[in-house]
Amino acid sequence: MPKSPGQKLKLLYIVKFLTENTDEHHPASTADIIAYLEANDIHSQRKSIYDDVEKLCHFGYDIIQVQSRLGGGYYMAGRDFELAELKLLVDAVQSSRFITTKKSRSLIRKLEQMAGKYDAGKLQRQVYVAGRIKTENENIYYSIDTIHRAIQENRQITFQYLDWNLKKELVPRVNSEKKVSPWALIWQDENYYLAAYDSVDGVMKHYRVDKMGRVQVQETVREGIEQFAKVDLAAYTNQIFGMYGGAEETVTLQFPDRLIGVVLDRFGRDADIRRMPGEVFRIRAKVTVSGQFFGWLAGIGQDAVVVSPVSVKEQYRAWLGAILENSE
Repeated sequence: MPKSPGQKLKLLYIVKFLTENTDEHHPASTADIIAYLEANDIHSQRKSIYDDVEKLCHFGYDIIQVQSRLGGGYYMAGRDFELAELKLLVDAVQSSRFITTKKSRSLIRKLEQMAGKYDAGKLQRQVYVAGRIKTENENIYYSIDTIHRAIQENRQITFQYLDWNLKKELVPRVNSEKKVSPWALIWQDENYYLAAYDSVDGVMKHYRVDKMGRVQVQETVREGIEQFAKVDLAAYTNQIFGMYGGAEETVTLQFPDRLIGVVLDRFGRDADIRRMPGEVFRIRAKVTVSGQFFGWLAGIGQDAVVVSPVSVKEQYRAWLGAILENSE
């Protein structure tokens, strides 16, 4: 009997069937495999299935044969991700502001395929976050890819910086054409930021990637290697509140001992912490003084005390006073 055109693909079809349709609780019988192959115009016999599975196991696929009085069968045991790992990834995708709703659904469908049809339903877990806002810039994925390519090729990039208008549209900011040297991508406060060197101002800056449009790699070589070498990215993301710029200051703050977890979450475990009398501690840290920093302090309330420098204490008082005046 002449072989059908699909015979050369037979092993691939078996792998596909076992991956998508079996697990340890749902093995597939030899008859199931034969029926699937027949549906794809691949004729097979029981003995050849045994030989095919043996070849796949020899190649490295973790296919388990189950012996049972009810017939038993085969299932794909080894997978790239365990179910618990896939659940974690689905939760991260679903709750992320950075990933658009459309892309979230697409990614979750792909993750479901990796789990097999019986576990796919377990991945359809909605992680609800009150007031969750997702980005609407679908081009962000291509922008990130372009930025990574520029970093790998040691090239500068150009882009337009975008802003929201009252029509809820992302539009180019006036005179927003920029040319910078990209050095690192930072994940902060559920958003992607690009750390880049601006040769015009001679400083490192950061930009929200979902507000970057028309990102293009240039032929010019990156600049700012010396400036970037001085940046401790871990410390940088801790000291800049909400990724808002401002003057950098070394400040001393005081908190009650019960807030040590809150402070370590903000500044990291390497923070300079000193125990003080009266069940309080002080932390000395570099921060970028901005409204976001003062907002964080105000959110903690009277338990957060700015000890030094005096100039930052005065700025904090003025910031609070301006809020009170506007509330009258």
